[in-house]
Amino acid sequence: MPALHDVVVDRPRLLLVGINPGLRSGALGHHFAGRGNPFWRLLHAARLTPVLLDCTEDQRLAEFGIGLTNLCPRTTRTAAELTRAEIARGRAGLARKIARWRPAVVGFVGVSLYAMFFQRASGSGPGAKPETIARTRVFVVPNPSGLNASYPGFAHKLVWFRRLRVFLDA
Repeated sequence: MPALHDVVVDRPRLLLVGINPGLRSGALGHHFAGRGNPFWRLLHAARLTPVLLDCTEDQRLAEFGIGLTNLCPRTTRTAAELTRAEIARGRAGLARKIARWRPAVVGFVGVSLYAMFFQRASGSGPGAKPETIARTRVFVVPNPSGLNASYPGFAHKLVWFRRLRVFLDA
């Protein structure tokens, strides 16, 4: 199985964080590779990237000052397969990356990921958050998966990716 590499940028304007790679991402070695996952289209439509990328161009995010990583590196069918120990290691590792890379904003891709990182029973919805990580501001966008029943359509998700861009530019 190909390795899934972080997109590393020194002092990125944005560090996007996913929960963990899905099966297709793990098989292809590229982030957000799921068939039908609108992640790349959302980034472009929200003007976070000036060109439409696809998963095979994930490393190009660095050209636009965007880093990309996951809380946990293990590929699973669903995030529910992650163990408590993996999540705890992931939290510690992500905090170290944020302190080392010093992004302007950390963008959690998923409300449940935000809740997982801050050890809350549930997330409070997408948007700007009061917490910081190593003095870095935090913003949450909905998980782009088509399985996300709370934000079922492209337009429902795009609202929050656009708000992330406004937050970054503020």
